[in-house]
Amino acid sequence: MKILVTGGAGYIGSHLVDRLLERGDEVYVLDNLSTGKIVNVEHHLDNPRFHFINDTVLNEPLVEDLVKECALIYHLAAAVGVKFVVEDPLRAVLTNVKGTEIVLHYAYKYWRKIVLASTSEIYGKATKIPFEEEDDRVLGTTEVHRWSYSTSKAIDEHLAFAYHDKGLPIVILRYFNSYGPRLDEKGYGSVIANFIRQAMRGEPITVHGDGRQTRCFTYIDDTVQGTLLAAEVKAGEGMVFNIGTTMETSILELAGTIKALLASPSNVAFVPYEAYYGRGFEDTRRRVPSIERARKILGYEPKVGLEEGLKKTIEWCREHY
Repeated sequence: MKILVTGGAGYIGSHLVDRLLERGDEVYVLDNLSTGKIVNVEHHLDNPRFHFINDTVLNEPLVEDLVKECALIYHLAAAVGVKFVVEDPLRAVLTNVKGTEIVLHYAYKYWRKIVLASTSEIYGKATKIPFEEEDDRVLGTTEVHRWSYSTSKAIDEHLAFAYHDKGLPIVILRYFNSYGPRLDEKGYGSVIANFIRQAMRGEPITVHGDGRQTRCFTYIDDTVQGTLLAAEVKAGEGMVFNIGTTMETSILELAGTIKALLASPSNVAFVPYEAYYGRGFEDTRRRVPSIERARKILGYEPKVGLEEGLKKTIEWCREHY
C-alpha cells in the first residue's frame, strides 16, 4: 500500500514509518523539519519504498499530489510541545487548523481514509478521572495561550467529524504522553527527555510546581500499535480513541525513577511554572485516560511498563545526548 505520513520525521511519525516500511508498504513522508529531524528517518533514505519530501502541509498543490498518489493518510504534522505553543501561539493555531483543513479537503476529494493525530490536551483541565472520549472539555480563558493548542486540535477533530458526516472514513487518536527513543528534549514529551539529560549530566532535575501533578506515560511501541490498529479496524471509523496507558505517575515519582535508573547524583529542584512558561500558565493536575473504547473496538492493549520503557529510552539517550 502507498501511504502518506505527514509529520513523518517527527518523534512519533518516524517510528510509525519504521513499522510501515517493515511490513512492506511504500511510504511518503511530508515534513518541513520544524520539529521533526532528518536523522529520525535518514536510515530509510536509500530504501526505494521510502520517499521524503521536505515541505509543509500548507503547500496545497503538493498535498493534493501526495494524497492522490496514496491510499491511506496518517496526519501527524502539527505544531507540538506546550512551550512552543505558548511562545508562538499564532503559528501553532494556523499550522494545526489550516494544515489539517487542507489535508482533510484533499482526503475527501480523492476519498482516502485518514487517521488524525490529536492529543490528551483536548480534555484541558477537566477533573473527572479517567478521561473518556465523550467527556466534556474544560478550558481556561482565551487570554491564556496555554489553551490555544487544545482549542486548535479540537477544531481539527470537529473538521474530521464534519467530513465523516459526509461519509469520509476518519479515525481520531488522542495520544497520552508518549515517550521513547528519538525524544527531543526541547519538544514533544520533553519532561522525560529533559529529566534523563539532567540526570545523566548530574544537573538538578527540574520539577515544575510541587511535582504532584500526574501523567500516564506511554511507550512509543504502544503508541504506534494503537495508531496502526486505528487504520486497520474498520469498526473504528468515525470515532475518537484515547491511546495511552492507565498507569498514573506523578512528575516527582518520575524524576525519582529516572534518577535511580541512572544512579545519578542529581538533586531534584522545584521550579515555578512561571520561570519556564511565563506568567499565567495553568497546568492539569491529573491526566488519566480511559482506554476501554480502544480495547473493545480496536483491540488495543499497552504492553510496556514505565520502568522497562524508561530503560530502553535511557539506552538510546546515552548514545545521542
